[in-house]
Amino acid sequence: HLLTNMIIRTATLTLLLCVAAATATFSGDSSLLRASKSGKESHETTKKGRGKETTKKNVYGKDLHMCSTEGMALTGFTRDGRCIEQQDDVGSHHICIDLASIASTGKNFCDVTKQPDWCDDKMACSDDSDEKCPVKHWCVCQWAFAAYIEKAGGCDAIQEINCEATNIEALKAYEKKSKAGADENVVNALKCLKQRCKLDADADFAIAR
Repeated sequence: HLLTNMIIRTATLTLLLCVAAATATFSGDSSLLRASKSGKESHETTKKGRGKETTKKNVYGKDLHMCSTEGMALTGFTRDGRCIEQQDDVGSHHICIDLASIASTGKNFCDVTKQPDWCDDKMACSDDSDEKCPVKHWCVCQWAFAAYIEKAGGCDAIQEINCEATNIEALKAYEKKSKAGADENVVNALKCLKQRCKLDADADFAIAR
């Protein structure tokens, strides 16, 4: 019961942080990335669901790949290594990116977004929860990703996006927000995902797929 309660608490806090980040995005709050820590507040991991088969789809409409792999810290809102969560229509921690330093600046995701540097932490490994591995590929909140692009200096300035491990729900959420007159950061995030994943720029992912 203690482990179950701990998992519920950390998952709930992560979701609340993403909601706060979403609110900050549309109010223009430059400090919103402090609310994107799918890492520090939810470092506790569990073997439950690790590597379990999923019906979730990536941006190509194919089976969603693992974001964190062997030798990397285990990521994911549900801590199973994939960018999924309990309610994917929320559009939260769906984007798999490399947190490493950007060559032009030497700054990692945490540095760019002005967070405590959990990007350099070691956490339970994807392949062995008894061992500690470096944080590398991580599922980040879509709102944090949008602001990361802006703070890094544009889409071409950010690190690798693992498109096969990025949940299509992120594209759907960006499309819906863009149509509703969302902040420019959201529009740019949508364009960036399509560009970096070599998707049709005119495709409408808000339509059910």
